[in-house]
Amino acid sequence: MTPKPFNFPAKRTTALFLLTATAVSAAQTSSSAVPSPLPALSPEKIGGEIHGLIRTARAVSTVASTVVDYEFSLRGLPKDSDQYRQTISQVHLRSAKRFLKLCEANKGFYVKAGQFVSAQKVLPKEYSSTLSSLQDQVAPLPFKVIGEVLKDNLGPDFSEMFLSIDEQPVAAASIAQVHRAVLKSGHEVAIKVQYPWIEQQMNFDTRTMYFLSKTISWLYPQYRLEWLPLAFAKSMSSELDFVQEARNSEIAAKTFRNSKMVRIPHVFWDLTTRQILTMQFYTGHKIDDLDFLNQIGVDPEKVAKSLTELFAEMIFVHGYIHGDPHPGNILVSPEGCNGFSLVLLDHAVYTVLDEEFRKDFCQLWEALILKDSMKIMRLGERFCAGKYSRYLPIIFTGTTIESKNAVGISIEEKETLKHELKSLLFEDLSSFMESLPQDFIAIMRIDALLRYIIRKMDVSRVTRLLTYTKYAVYGRLCPKLDGEGESCKILRTNFYFAVKASFFSFMSTLKYLRILLTVLTGATDVIPRRQKLKSVQNYLHSKINCDTLGLLVHSVFLLLCVCPNALF
Repeated sequence: MTPKPFNFPAKRTTALFLLTATAVSAAQTSSSAVPSPLPALSPEKIGGEIHGLIRTARAVSTVASTVVDYEFSLRGLPKDSDQYRQTISQVHLRSAKRFLKLCEANKGFYVKAGQFVSAQKVLPKEYSSTLSSLQDQVAPLPFKVIGEVLKDNLGPDFSEMFLSIDEQPVAAASIAQVHRAVLKSGHEVAIKVQYPWIEQQMNFDTRTMYFLSKTISWLYPQYRLEWLPLAFAKSMSSELDFVQEARNSEIAAKTFRNSKMVRIPHVFWDLTTRQILTMQFYTGHKIDDLDFLNQIGVDPEKVAKSLTELFAEMIFVHGYIHGDPHPGNILVSPEGCNGFSLVLLDHAVYTVLDEEFRKDFCQLWEALILKDSMKIMRLGERFCAGKYSRYLPIIFTGTTIESKNAVGISIEEKETLKHELKSLLFEDLSSFMESLPQDFIAIMRIDALLRYIIRKMDVSRVTRLLTYTKYAVYGRLCPKLDGEGESCKILRTNFYFAVKASFFSFMSTLKYLRILLTVLTGATDVIPRRQKLKSVQNYLHSKINCDTLGLLVHSVFLLLCVCPNALF
């Protein structure tokens, strides 16, 4: 049978002809309807505009090529056929490679955007796996340019504020570069200096990205991607305000001031502006540097568990979550009570959960672990997931909603899962992501980044699942602790807080033990009996060693073994 000649529908043809011209104007048009006088254009400004147009032309060319590829390659294929699924996977991969080249050529915010997309695990795996290779590293600017930014923000005599400033940066990324310095007080500091042209470039690039996503949605209504550039633009606007980053850092430091494991650099406010951030200098290595961990004799599993506990506490207890936990922002320092500590950097982006959302997410996690399908669907409705709520277990635990095991998956369930995922179309994913609250999308992204680190450190995913469960149970029982407000007033009453904290800790431990028993006894085919007993034994041992109520916990645990419904 001779295939029909391929012709684009008029709507696609018109769009492709107009795409380049319209994108350029869209990128330069402000959202305000009020005209403003034309500014005087310096040579640097003109050069920036020309550079922006070139970057936009590359982006338009990439999107246009991708549109043609999808339209031509999938023409006439039934969506429920194996050939369609095989072909679209190939088109996804080709398109992902095009976008990878675009990000590498345009650099800057395009690299950040590519990293942002790669962390959205609900997008086709071809995109996330291909774009995950992007590295946010750039050639540093000469110190002469950086010195001008320092002079504009700290004054012409800024060098007199320091004993020394290393002109060679210790790090350079798409937004800023960091220089090591010593204050006259003797304190060693890191100075994060924003590139002078970066805000103009961000406005240009994000408007271009939003316009292109709108164009794709117009060409293909089933592919609604506007949520992606909007979420990215919100994240980037936070990253450009170093004063807000300093505030976030201080709140995080207050929140974890009693932690012996976490270190957050102190901010020097008199040397901090919207473009300059001066903070305490910490030495350390990236958390996924396994050679360094072996060198200092630290077990990677302990480090991964500490990282998981840190973010589980942020998500389920405080509702104040660091938004970019990639390895470069989490250092392992050889100083600490267990032979190491975690240094948390880059506090530009934080997700703040309201109390109702936080409590609902705690409940959702309990339901995911206990395989309570009715509760998962009910809570999914609250998070606006609708009919896609049945896929929440796949996203967070890697199991189907019908699975009886919370920490593993049988061969039959793997086949069922594979079949379910094959039946999903890209428009289903678009609709799902568009319906979710931004905070939920942020948690999914953060969790995906954490899983990447844990997997790279070769640590079992069971560690993450059970650690999240422990903190979800505690977070559901206790009021939100955010380091400020009412919780600080309670903290001033040391005895009251100690009693209250002990009570919540005790009750949550009991409930966690019950869930742990339910999970482990329900996973007969996945976890050997000896491993189940060892997991329970290790948890009890840790609680008895560090809790004054250890003996009582042990006694109640034995009671629960004999009569599981005795307390709940």
